[in-house]
Amino acid sequence: MKLKSETVVNTNQAKEVKERKDHYSTLHRRFVFLTTVCLLVPLFLVGLGIHIYYSGFSRTRMESYFKSQVEYHRRIIELFLKERTSDLQVVAFTNSLDFLRRPLNLRRIFNVINREDWFFTDLGVIDDKGRHLAYIGPYDLMGKNYSQTFWFKEVMKKGIYISDMFLGFRKAPHFIIAVLRSDGNRKWILRASIDTEYFRSLVENVKMGRTGDVYLSNREGILQTTPRFSGKIMEKAPLPAKFFHEEMGIGILDADKDDPSQQFPRQFVAYAWLKNPRWRLVIKQDYSEAFKDVNHANRAALIFLQLSLILIFIISVISTRYMIKVIKKRDEKTDQLNRQLVQASKLASLGELSAGVAHEINNPLAIILTENQVIRDSVEEALIMDEKFKIELFASLSQIDAQVQRCSLITQNLLRFSRRTKSRTETVNINLFLEEVIQLMEGRAKGMGIQFSTDMEKGLPLLLSDPSQLQQVFLNLITNAIDAHEGKPYGTISITTRSNNQSQGVEIIVGDTGSGISPENMGKIFDPFFTTKSVGRGTGLGLSISYSTVKRLGGDISVQSKMGEGTRFSIFLPFRPSIDVHENLNNVSIKNSSSIEKGA
Repeated sequence: MKLKSETVVNTNQAKEVKERKDHYSTLHRRFVFLTTVCLLVPLFLVGLGIHIYYSGFSRTRMESYFKSQVEYHRRIIELFLKERTSDLQVVAFTNSLDFLRRPLNLRRIFNVINREDWFFTDLGVIDDKGRHLAYIGPYDLMGKNYSQTFWFKEVMKKGIYISDMFLGFRKAPHFIIAVLRSDGNRKWILRASIDTEYFRSLVENVKMGRTGDVYLSNREGILQTTPRFSGKIMEKAPLPAKFFHEEMGIGILDADKDDPSQQFPRQFVAYAWLKNPRWRLVIKQDYSEAFKDVNHANRAALIFLQLSLILIFIISVISTRYMIKVIKKRDEKTDQLNRQLVQASKLASLGELSAGVAHEINNPLAIILTENQVIRDSVEEALIMDEKFKIELFASLSQIDAQVQRCSLITQNLLRFSRRTKSRTETVNINLFLEEVIQLMEGRAKGMGIQFSTDMEKGLPLLLSDPSQLQQVFLNLITNAIDAHEGKPYGTISITTRSNNQSQGVEIIVGDTGSGISPENMGKIFDPFFTTKSVGRGTGLGLSISYSTVKRLGGDISVQSKMGEGTRFSIFLPFRPSIDVHENLNNVSIKNSSSIEKGA
């Protein structure tokens, strides 16, 4: 039955330990999760806000930059075309047809208008029938008639005309500027071709990074200059014409997934229409390069966020582990205090019971002793009595006396347990005191092959305590240490004393090399009447009395044990007990004296 109850207790203890371990693990996970979330949410929100703001700011800045570039470049091109048109107008309106049709004069003027740079490829004078009257240039165009060409019709209609790129009689892409002049009844045209390479360099004079590009196209989307990467002059522009529906615009252009011919990287595009001719200037750049700085900042922010996450997680784990450790220590301390409170409660209740039992037993014992003495006196005075019977009677009376003394010893232990024995407070040299106790127990220990080993600190201050109660404590501990070696051929009992200046007291350690205490019994060794000794060898009051005595003296007692290796009892005693403890000892001494006198 006892084995079954101990098994149930051990199972419950194991279950409680597992539940508490699971509780700490759950608490640890929750703390880590909450700490991480509480730190990451603000960090994420701040990072998201910075990302949104910076991305918007960068896009606005990039749009402003592209817009300013396309506007500035449009003005440059328009100004160039306007200046070249003005050059031709000045020549046409300051010189007569007869003067200009002379090749020498026309060449002199051609050199003058190209004096700053080689703007014009050729220069020609054409009559109203479309025939060349004079020509300066690298091509053989004197015999050509332009009356059926589109540009001739346009200039005759408008007076001034800038054409799109076309091949013409020279079979090479070029565009012309033509000015109509009326001289009396005669009409004639001064026409010049713009140098294609010079115009291309003018258009492409925009630094737009590694993937940047700039080009001109007409209303139909035909290229008027050659882009850097794709397309040639007079071919279809690479970007769809539907994108350019406003006078000026800027935006992001994605490839058409359904149209294989419109496959290109995502583009950041800005455009503006020229007034005359009606060309659109396009500046574009790959989106990834245009927003390289933003992407770099985003990657840096992402790396920073990841590093912050790792750091926060590590800090959360470390701080949470520390907090759980503190909570665990507090719980253990609380459990210890609860056990001490339960133990004190048990001792208080049992003390009252023990005091009553001892009082009730002392009175019959006193009567038995008195009657025993009366019988002894009567037998001694009897004149006629068989000698043999007399001897047997005296032996029985002596046995009665011995058993009464044994009962008296038990009641004294009960009285000590209930704090009703006589107490006396005085100074104690703890080292000499322990040596005296060792001398008392040394004979019994040697008979069992057990030796004493002492390590006592010299110069320990004197204690103010009760030597009679201390003697009972150490006798109980040493007796238990001797009994713990039962079944072993030899053993050692060590006694160590050390001062504890921080706590203002002395620490006494009583250790043995005995069989040790099992884990399931560790929590019950200070319980009254708990013993692991065989029936008739122990009452289970020794350690309980020692525990209550040490506590009453203002000290503390704890135990450490390992099965098969031995046990260590650590006792702390203050150099000077507190005022409450001192007064309590004196009060107990007075009460015990009166109680013993009444019991006697």
